[in-house]
Amino acid sequence: MSYSVESGSSGCYEGTLVLMNKLDIRDEEELAELESILTTTRITMLLSEPYKGSFSAEHYCELHRVIMGDLYDWAGQVRTVPLSKKGTRFHAPEGLERDLGLLFGYLNDENCFLDLKGEDYAAAIAEFYSDLNLLHPFREGNGRTQRVLITQLIERSGRSIDFSRCDKEGLMIATIFAAQGVADQLREFFAEAIKE
Repeated sequence: MSYSVESGSSGCYEGTLVLMNKLDIRDEEELAELESILTTTRITMLLSEPYKGSFSAEHYCELHRVIMGDLYDWAGQVRTVPLSKKGTRFHAPEGLERDLGLLFGYLNDENCFLDLKGEDYAAAIAEFYSDLNLLHPFREGNGRTQRVLITQLIERSGRSIDFSRCDKEGLMIATIFAAQGVADQLREFFAEAIKE
């Protein structure tokens, strides 16, 4: 596991970095392999039909519950432990639920960016993606949930994105730079990845 949890109650089996799970799998590689299979199936299901509902913090938590719920009791619930990864310290648990709601409020105030065109649209998506990443509201599965939501959001605008065909390493690096305040790479990533 590549996350650093700064809490005595990390939700892992004692003496391991394996998250407690519904199947009581205590081997990190075995859990990662099964998690990949189960979440890929759920993501495929979620993306098989265009999403027609509203974009809200509740919808985002429901996406996470569907994607991660086969394995974790806490799927769909905002995390209660501090979290960091690859040098990025994510939003503290205090106020996290409130700020997640504020971010989705902003998205809706901006009409889900539907009025923007071309590079302006890609830049708005990149900023929202970065802000959502910095919140990192869940204990695990943030990236997968985020990519499903962003796919739904982009499809709502009549555009498309296929994260399975994107440079995953490039996206990760661009996201890390954006977390440090340098968003050029992330804007370029979305400008190239979003198909009109």
